[in-house]
Amino acid sequence: MKPFTFERALDTAQAVKSVSGDKSAMFIAGGTNLLDLMKLEIETPDRLVDISRLPLRQIEETAEGGLRIGALVPNSELAADRRIRERYPLLSQAVLAGASGQLRNRATTGGNLLQRTRCFYFYDTNMPCNKRAPGSGCAAIEGFNRIHAVLGGSASCIATHPSDMAVAMMALQAGIEIQSTDNSRRSVAIEKFYRLPGSTPNIETVLAPGELITAVVLPPPPGGAQIYRKVRDRTSYAFALVSVAAVLDLAEGRIRGARIAFGGVAPKPWRSWEAEEVLVGKMADQDAFEAAAAAALRGARGYGGNDFKIELAKRTLVVTLGFAAGKIRI
Repeated sequence: MKPFTFERALDTAQAVKSVSGDKSAMFIAGGTNLLDLMKLEIETPDRLVDISRLPLRQIEETAEGGLRIGALVPNSELAADRRIRERYPLLSQAVLAGASGQLRNRATTGGNLLQRTRCFYFYDTNMPCNKRAPGSGCAAIEGFNRIHAVLGGSASCIATHPSDMAVAMMALQAGIEIQSTDNSRRSVAIEKFYRLPGSTPNIETVLAPGELITAVVLPPPPGGAQIYRKVRDRTSYAFALVSVAAVLDLAEGRIRGARIAFGGVAPKPWRSWEAEEVLVGKMADQDAFEAAAAAALRGARGYGGNDFKIELAKRTLVVTLGFAAGKIRI
């Protein structure tokens, strides 16, 4: 690991000021992803600014009836919070599906949203990777790409976003509060927070250098059932091959509202507006679920090793919708 200096921020304004204008500085909170990247010298900051003591660890009610989740709330506390479990069970399910208990105790809400891809080639500095070294190429396209994207990729990158939490947040239509380098604050809908790779896969979000996530805001809970399903190679501590976050609101067996988000299939948490459009107004039955799955994966493309993900994503969505509609019981 490259040597670095370390300092502790006392407030958000100081933290942002300390990092802004210094390309060699980075924030650190839980460190569950950053330290791995530093050990492999994928990230090589000269200076770390510790934000773990900032007052961003509360979950608060909003005037609109939602919740404001501080960026430093640990994953384990978020999943266990009574208000989350009762009003946003989708989020609790997703958080508990990700990582080990020990990592959830350290990982933070803001850090989880910003974790880097788990692409094999991104972590292997001997291989070309446009996300790690822009312009070097994407080894995954012609290489071992079993875990890679079938939606939203480009000729420059087909890596997937690893977060379970972010998939649930996408279905819940969360907003992300950001403190900017001029000390102003802005809010960005999670749908607009992540960027697709295009020709610049190294730019993953709309965060400007030095900006800091301070909170995630959940709107009032959506009506209907909330379900998160994750398919992975092993049950314990594995990233999703495919995951689905579904919200399904029924009235007399007919779907009056639906939200669908996928994980493990795209470079960002993937909201499927196409599937939602197919579902709304239909009876909650197998035909509607299969039509939604076909619409969701209509533009999918496999690269050989990950071709199976297309059918797997369809089947996972159908099963998840079946659970949400009460057609399937555990």
